[in-house]
Amino acid sequence: MNFDIEKKTGKTEIALIGRITFADHDDFRNVINVFEGEEGHEIVFDLSRLDFVDSSGLGMFIIARDTARKKKLSFSIRGARNDVMRVMQVAKFHKMFTIVD
Repeated sequence: MNFDIEKKTGKTEIALIGRITFADHDDFRNVINVFEGEEGHEIVFDLSRLDFVDSSGLGMFIIARDTARKKKLSFSIRGARNDVMRVMQVAKFHKMFTIVD
């Protein structure tokens, strides 16, 4: 997994690139550590360049969402496609997350 982080006023966009699996746990923790901002600051995960996610990767998104909530930050996922979107649909992520096309 690779990632790009772009901080803007009121929003942090995190683009995940490639594959996210259990092996990426430490790197994903580093991504979560950038969650900061005032209440309501928006954290957006852009998955448009993510090709694969396994069950551990799905769990990491739940950890990220929970971390954002504890810090009173907004959290959403956008751009999931193909296999990544199918896995998220099977896991019923649309019931747990704000998912934007």
